[in-house]
Amino acid sequence: MIYEQMLIYLLPVIIWEAIWKAVGLWKSARNKQLYWFIAILVVNSVGILPIIYIVFFQKKRK
Repeated sequence: MIYEQMLIYLLPVIIWEAIWKAVGLWKSARNKQLYWFIAILVVNSVGILPIIYIVFFQKKRK
């Protein structure tokens, strides 16, 4: 019973993290930013680190 309740609250967080992590990893790999790729891959930050990367540190395309 407790595990089912935890899963109900935890599942959206897991999906949120997975989506942002995937986008951040894809963009950092495409921009050849190895340090960001490793940081996003290793650090579980509930999507905060990938969002910071995407908004502030991603290389802008011309």
